[in-house]
Parts: sequence; structure tokens; C-alpha cells
Amino acid sequence: MSRLGIYGGSFNPPHQGHTLAAQELIRLLALDTLFVIPAAIPPHKALPAGSPDAQERLHLTELAFAHVEKAQVLDLELRREGPSYTVDTLECLAREHPGDELILIMGTDMLLGFSGWYQPARIAELAKLAVMHRSEDAALWQKTLEEAARLRAQLGAEIIPVDNQSIEVSSTTVRRLLGLGDAEYLDPEVRDRIEALGLYGIREDRRNLPFDRLQEASLSLYDPKRVPHVIGCSQTAEALAKQYGADPELARRAGILHDVTKAIGPHDQLLLARHYGIVPSGQEQINPKLLHAKTGAAVARAVFGECEQVVSAIEWHTTGRANMTVLEKILYLADYMEPNRRFTGVDTLRELVWKDLDAGMELGLRMSLESLAQRGLGVDENSMAAWQFYSNERSKQI
Repeated sequence: MSRLGIYGGSFNPPHQGHTLAAQELIRLLALDTLFVIPAAIPPHKALPAGSPDAQERLHLTELAFAHVEKAQVLDLELRREGPSYTVDTLECLAREHPGDELILIMGTDMLLGFSGWYQPARIAELAKLAVMHRSEDAALWQKTLEEAARLRAQLGAEIIPVDNQSIEVSSTTVRRLLGLGDAEYLDPEVRDRIEALGLYGIREDRRNLPFDRLQEASLSLYDPKRVPHVIGCSQTAEALAKQYGADPELARRAGILHDVTKAIGPHDQLLLARHYGIVPSGQEQINPKLLHAKTGAAVARAVFGECEQVVSAIEWHTTGRANMTVLEKILYLADYMEPNRRFTGVDTLRELVWKDLDAGMELGLRMSLESLAQRGLGVDENSMAAWQFYSNERSKQI
């Protein structure tokens, strides 16, 4: 009897997180073969706009797994019409491999939603469930163990925990990085294929776009929850530019791009910084989230072809600096006070900013420094220099 793993997914695109996880699964589960099965039409989620068709995702997956020993890519789900239901795949494999042990691979999130799958009881009859998890996430794992116990009692499911210590990265992150100009996490053959065919929009010229197209292209790179803030920031920056004599077009462009890299996590911020030749400061090494201003500025320049005024405004919108340009001050404050912001003192800040931009900078920086101190977080040296500069400027006017 052979032990056969079933590793399905949209593989959109397949990346090193997938292949390294496969190698771990083969080793930890002592698999004779790991079947890698791209879904034609995933039943649980719609593929993002611009995704390659099923045949191209299959080809990319074959390239990605070509060097993974004991892995075999199957077109099983592409040969069926309609949604790719797991139970249908397992029924087919059970017929083709009678007497062999089938082990269905899934993540903790998939197990937690398993009861909502199509025919979960039949799936549990056909295959054991191997659940990948990371041991350091104790709370999530405890929740998963509780759900596993419930599924054993309700369905008789046999569930095998697999402590997965491979690269933790999603295809969503990989697509975002491609949109930001970085092919991190892709095997060379997959990267070359994507570049040759211009998949995931990487051949699209996004430099110097008119604003409506810039907004559409950039917002696709954001976490959807952040979109209202970004639009609010852009609109506020445009209004402040009209108030204080800056270029409204540059202001709204800076606003719509200012957080363009924020959806990627701290580790990937460091990778993106390396890609663009950015050397993180000591504070940025400790808190890589701060890097989104510098990586965002690099993307604004390299990917979207924005002018240096916009680039510098994005670069300094988080920390500020001494003696900022008018556009830099506008973006810093628009980010802080746009209409979706809700914190103690924001209404006072808004009222002051519309009267005196530099007074608004002094207050905004002071509030930011006080907030960091209350949370026990370190202060970037540029923020301190900016606050001292605008405090001194205010003192001269009094």
C-alpha cells in the first residue's frame, strides 16, 4: 500500500512557499507520491481579475514542481467541467489507486471551514486530513485542535497534524510583490515564464498614468480594508494643496500611492527594500513596518514613474523630517487627519491645519511622539528632528 498525498490549490502563481511545503510534507508524512492538483475553478473563492487561465496555471505549476522529488502534477481537475470539488477528486483517485492510503493536505484555515465544504463526511471517508500549522501560533493551533476533535466525533475524520516550518507566504503576497516590481519567492523557470508572457500585468506600462488609471492600478495592490483611508488621504491632500498653493494633481497622486506597499508584511518589507537597494535604519530593522514609506517611494518612482516631488512626499509621510517641502507637509498631515481617522485630538488637529500648516505639523508631530512613548515604541531620529524644527519655527513666531 502506498501513501499518497493530495495537495490542491489555485497555485496562482505557484511559488517557493508551495514547493518547500511540498518537500516538508513528503518527508514528514513519509509519502510515496505527492499529487499536486491545480484547481480549474476553485469553489471557495473567485480568482482575482487578470489571473492566468487554468491551463497556464497548470503549466506554471509543472515548472515549479519539476525538481521536487516524489511530486507529480495532475491535470485531473482541469479535465472536469464546473467547480473543482475536492470530493470528486478524491473519488477519482480512490478508483485509480484502490487500496492505497489517501492523505488530503490542508491548512488550519481550511480545516476550520471544513464543515462548509461540499460533502465533508464523504471526504473524511475517502482520505485522512493532514493539517499544516506553525507551532508558534499557539492560540490558532488550540482552536484547530478543538475543531479537529469535533470533526473526529461528528464525521469520524482522522486528522494528522504537520508542523510546517517552510516559508509562510501567500500567492496574494507574491502577486502584490510582482505588482510592486519584485519577483521574490518565484522559482527561476516560473519567473521567466511569467515575464515572457507578461502574466499578472507585469508588462503593463504604469508610468505616468492619468489619475483615474493610477488610482485603479494602485488600489489593486492595497488590502481592501485600507482603501477608504487611501482615498480619504488623497482627497484631503488635494484640498490642502489648493489651500496652501501646492500642485493639487501631485498631492492627490502622492495620496493615492502613499501606502502602496503597506499590504505586505514586515519580512517582505525587508526583501522589497533589498530589491530597491534601500538600507534600513536601526529603527526600521526593529520595526520593518516603517519601511513602507521608503519602499512605497521606490515603487512610485520605478513602477509608476512619478516625479521626485511625489516620491519625496511619500518617503517622508510617516516620520517627517526637518524643513519639509509644502507637498511633504501636506501628505504627512493628510495621512494623519483624513476623514476616516478616529482618535483623541484629531478634530483639534484638523481645525489647526486648515489655519496654519506649520502649526499643524508641530502639533501632529508632538501627538505622534506622545503616542509612541505611551506605547513604549522607539522614535525615528527624523521624527524627533522634525518636531524640534517645527517647535523652533513656532517659537520664533510667538
